[in-house]
Amino acid sequence: MQTLADQTMRPPGRKIKAFGIHTVFVCLFFVLTLVYFGSVMGYANLFSTLMKTSHNLLLNTVFLITAISVLAGAFSSILAEFGVLALLNWALAPIVRLGWGLPGAATLGALSTYISDNPAIITLAKDRGFIAYFKEYQRPALTNFGTSFGMGLILTAFMISLGFFREALIGNLGAIIGSIVSTRLMIFFARRELPPQPQEQDNEKDFLDFRYIRDGNLFQRILDAALEGGKNGLEMGMQIVPGVLVICTLILMLTFGPGEHGYTGAAYEGIPLLSQAGNYLSAPLDILFGFQNSDALAFLITSLGAVGAAMSMVPKFIAEGIVGSNEIAVFTAMGMCWSGYLSTHIAMMDALGYRRLTGKAILSHTIGGLLAGVSAHQMYVAAVMLGWV
Repeated sequence: MQTLADQTMRPPGRKIKAFGIHTVFVCLFFVLTLVYFGSVMGYANLFSTLMKTSHNLLLNTVFLITAISVLAGAFSSILAEFGVLALLNWALAPIVRLGWGLPGAATLGALSTYISDNPAIITLAKDRGFIAYFKEYQRPALTNFGTSFGMGLILTAFMISLGFFREALIGNLGAIIGSIVSTRLMIFFARRELPPQPQEQDNEKDFLDFRYIRDGNLFQRILDAALEGGKNGLEMGMQIVPGVLVICTLILMLTFGPGEHGYTGAAYEGIPLLSQAGNYLSAPLDILFGFQNSDALAFLITSLGAVGAAMSMVPKFIAEGIVGSNEIAVFTAMGMCWSGYLSTHIAMMDALGYRRLTGKAILSHTIGGLLAGVSAHQMYVAAVMLGWV
């Protein structure tokens, strides 16, 4: 019989053999990667660049994103406490029905993920009062719908803080278009496997007309809302640290080459394999997204797994002259629409109970994200022609 201590110490996941063929492959991969990078950069420079790049990202990017997350969390919590989000929910409900094919209650899901992150909509979906408004075939699409707006407020505020206000707005419009495409495609796939049930109803009156508030007087409610929202923003800012330091460091070292004086062990040096691969895609990248430099592809690749990590690349890209206003609009659209969906979609679909539809959800969101970027680029071109940007 197992004790409570044994159960607590047991790691999560499946039980398999201690090591196998995958162990050999992983060891070979790490050894060959280390030898390759070390032979080009020098081993001392390699480890120096790893440490300095991660340290630079932590100080200059993660803390900035965290500060924005805290302020955005406090602001959005106050808006929710005093009914501003409920008002937006009520006003946008008809648009959601027409554009996305979802009940108006889904607006709260979009607002929740926009001010926080993708999994926020799963919390709502577990609420019987919320999920009751959705037909069976609409429920799997909540993953695509919610992900399309994940970290939207933080990403938008980050781009605006860099001086790209109008480009960020264009990016938001592009993300909305991508969201509609992704959600509608997912509903199409789900409807073929989950036909509507005759007993399902669309009764949203109570949900749209009533909300819960905190106890206390006006000052206490403002203070509690601001502090609780700021705390949530701080937690979110800390949650992106592993993604930024691990994923973004590796991507940057595959994007940039040596410095002016060769490899010195400074931050942001590396072997530009990703840039070289992107050169073969320069024509389609220019046509679809208007990218003038294939290095911008690194943002899109990183957004597949963690948009917080992708955000940390932008200041460096701007300083290097790799990206401009058009790229910022496309980055905002695709970063917000994709929101690291490859790292969250499987878990979200599993939490909703529709694991078998995960492949279709990922396919739908891939298409939606690409169209978000294309739409943002075309809208930016139109804005330039009209003299708005």
